[in-house]
Amino acid sequence: MKQLWLLCMLVTLVAMAIAGQAIAALETADQQQLQKQRDVITRYLDADGRAKFATAVGKLGTLRALLSAHIFKPTQTYELQSMGVVLGDVFVQDMGFSWVVVTDEHGRDLAVRFKNTSVILYPLTMISKRVERGDAIDIFELYNGLADQAQQLIDKEQKQ
Repeated sequence: MKQLWLLCMLVTLVAMAIAGQAIAALETADQQQLQKQRDVITRYLDADGRAKFATAVGKLGTLRALLSAHIFKPTQTYELQSMGVVLGDVFVQDMGFSWVVVTDEHGRDLAVRFKNTSVILYPLTMISKRVERGDAIDIFELYNGLADQAQQLIDKEQKQ
């Protein structure tokens, strides 16, 4: 059931990416903002943690530790979205996505996109929305489920 939900969510995100959106490279201010949000997370790491954080698994492990310790309250949206930045970085590091800016009639959002495909994910709110709802999050399960579904969409799009 959870896999079906993830697939529906991902298909919705891809469909939204196609309909009336402009995709652009990050501006300097966007890059600075992402770094500030990464810094929110890395300030909790010691030297050993920083070394591990260099890997995708280390980033996910850091997120898991922060979630398990309930470091951020559901009302700390900025900090929770900072965790989403790190989750996005895992897609970049592990799967070859890149950070982009998506603009549509609702505004401007940072997202990760797989190469020049329509596969776009919005990781900034993937953690914050769940924590705000009071959901338990297995960050490895979340990432692996999304990565599997994204890969299926990437494969399908590349065959067309």
